[in-house]
Amino acid sequence: MTNQQNRKSVAEDIKKTAGSAFETAHNALETTENIAMKTVDATKNAAQKVTQNMRNNQGKY
Repeated sequence: MTNQQNRKSVAEDIKKTAGSAFETAHNALETTENIAMKTVDATKNAAQKVTQNMRNNQGKY
């Protein structure tokens, strides 16, 4: 194998590794976004239930 072939092989390996790293980072961001949105939805639902319970209990005491 020549020096030029070695350099090309190393460059391709670096490119593949970088691609994998970016893909991993992208997937992690998507997972984080999904968790955050589920948390927002759960908070919204809890707030709606509290509000509805307060409305249902007005005048009962």
